[in-house]
Amino acid sequence: MTFNAPHIDYAGLSPVIALTAGLCVVLMAELVPRFGRFVMAYLTIAVLAATAGLAIWQWSEQADLVAGALRLDAFALSAVLISLLAAAVATFLSIREPAAEEAGHGAFYSLLLGSVLGMTLLAEAQNLVSFFVGLELLSIPLYVLCASARREEASLESGLKYLVIGSVGSATLLYGFALLYGASGSTDFAGIADSLEGGQADDTLVLIGTAMAATGLAFKTSLAPFHQWTPDVYQGAPTPVTAFMAVATKAAAFIALARLFEVALAPLVDDWQPALAALAVASIAIGNIGALGQDSLKRLLGYSGIAQAGYMLAGVVVASEIGLEALVFYLAAYCLMNLAVFTAIVARERETEYGDDIRALAGIGRTRPQLAWPLTIGMLALAGLPGTAGFMGKLFLIEATVEADYTWLGVAIVIGTMVSLAYYLRVLAAVWMRPEPVEMPGGPLPAIAGGAGVLGASRCGLVVGSGIVCAAATVAFGVYPDPLIDWASHAAGSLGASL
Repeated sequence: MTFNAPHIDYAGLSPVIALTAGLCVVLMAELVPRFGRFVMAYLTIAVLAATAGLAIWQWSEQADLVAGALRLDAFALSAVLISLLAAAVATFLSIREPAAEEAGHGAFYSLLLGSVLGMTLLAEAQNLVSFFVGLELLSIPLYVLCASARREEASLESGLKYLVIGSVGSATLLYGFALLYGASGSTDFAGIADSLEGGQADDTLVLIGTAMAATGLAFKTSLAPFHQWTPDVYQGAPTPVTAFMAVATKAAAFIALARLFEVALAPLVDDWQPALAALAVASIAIGNIGALGQDSLKRLLGYSGIAQAGYMLAGVVVASEIGLEALVFYLAAYCLMNLAVFTAIVARERETEYGDDIRALAGIGRTRPQLAWPLTIGMLALAGLPGTAGFMGKLFLIEATVEADYTWLGVAIVIGTMVSLAYYLRVLAAVWMRPEPVEMPGGPLPAIAGGAGVLGASRCGLVVGSGIVCAAATVAFGVYPDPLIDWASHAAGSLGASL
């Protein structure tokens, strides 16, 4: 027997190679005593920027990589670029983060890059094995990052909860994949689709495997009723990690979910469409209702993320190119508006004794406008108000559902958006209508402990600048969405071209 090595397209794999090499460089750079937290952060940003440049270079390419295990196309690269942006902002937010100090900035940023690498592989996966490898490479660094504040009981608890629930989700997904392989005899998405079209679509193993795969991915994407871990993990994890996890994980997981269902399981569309639509409605209802009574901003955004996942799932349910276009557009918009909110939360968490409680935001409309405006724009965009990218994204999702004869799902998005105004506006009322709380008795924490110090977090150019840029982009793409629409259309079209 002769072994024939697969052809390696190094240009197509260049984003993966850059992340892998950069991860090793950042980890080893920690050993250099003169490299402080700023040098480590800038080195991480350089790796992310190089990867983004290579991804843009490959944007128009369409090719199978590593013997068909991965698919290089704009659909996958859209998730890669969103993840890179989220990682870059998370890096800026982590420079003065106590958890990064405790873990060591080299280890902290290496885990961040490792998770981005997993997201890249997951988004490009078109094989059950590479899909699972990418998912685990995404998840395992996040388990550690959630528990990286080792002196905080809440952080350790969130890491353990995420590990346990994530393991259950991974096991369920893997069991489903095993059943799909057993029924189809193939691990390639195209091979599975061919088998299902050849008469295996009604096989019990296929239906059970599809249900278990959907359940496993529902855990990862925070879809109800598999969402219970989300608010607890969001609240307990260090806030920069929460910000990264809230947007980047959704981007990679939803792109991978769309590829799995739209390519491998396309012959079963009549079976999985109603089930995913029911999950979308349940997520919209449970997420929005759960957020109404929250005082913790991170828990509120956790429940909000569950509802937002329901909106995103609508783009997959409709099983059309316009639905995928709406999904990609909304993933990018969600990244911008969520990060704008999290920058303000990070700053106030370090300036006040209230942590992520809503009281930390009281009165900052008058005293911290550089934080209040990005927060306000982000919240209004999440609520879907006109003039923001969030409004345009929801509009495209509703249009896609109506065209696919899922008008009732579009109505559910509208009702969910109306309910969400209650808790988003509650936060803005605290920002603009309440007086600022009295300064804590012991004075502000020193900067090394994560406090504001002399150069307060709200005056730090990296934190404030990140929030302002994300908020400005949220408004820009709401007023003039054409560039983002073209970007999303090209991404969605690349998947359609491979079908």
